Amino acid sequence: MILIGYSGHAYVAYSILRYSGKLVTGYCENEEKEYNPFGLIYYGSENSPGGRKSINENPFFIAIGNNQIRKIIFHSLSEQKLFPENVIHPSSIICPTTEIHTNGIMISIGVVINPLAVIGKGAICNTGCIIEHECVIGEFAHIGPGAVLCGNVKIGNQSFVGAGAVIRQGIKVGNNVIIGAGAVVVKDIGDNCTVIGNPAR
Repeated sequence: MILIGYSGHAYVAYSILRYSGKLVTGYCENEEKEYNPFGLIYYGSENSPGGRKSINENPFFIAIGNNQIRKIIFHSLSEQKLFPENVIHPSSIICPTTEIHTNGIMISIGVVINPLAVIGKGAICNTGCIIEHECVIGEFAHIGPGAVLCGNVKIGNQSFVGAGAVIRQGIKVGNNVIIGAGAVVVKDIGDNCTVIGNPAR
């Protein structure tokens, strides 16, 4: 397995993969990292000859927490028929009726996803978050550690839900939204907004 990106978020992805029994051999980045905690081989950027060869010959995962950058890399590679694998921690509890896109999703340790939820491509469900029944997580969204989404919540594409945030049932969150850590969301949120606080404003 090859990681695209090699910093904090990638360290979590590496841990999930190793816990799942998968060997991670190297990484792609624009520049070689001085700090290499797992002793991985540097192959160059995903667009360099060495990087392209590595991801053509091996399964790979885009291990970048930034939603926009992850989306750009995903689409650039998918245009060349190269698709990242999903990375799902074995300890996560995922109802069989959940619809999970086949490419680029990370579901971390201790995540709970309940019936009839939908997880869009490239989304991140980070450590210990709870995604209740019939929630929809948009493409390249990021649900932070410990966040709680009550039933029928819809999170738009590229939106970010901060650590420990709580979103009331039935709420709709637009695209490109940032919800601050610990926020309590009790009203719908339109596109391109940042909200914080309890209640979130």
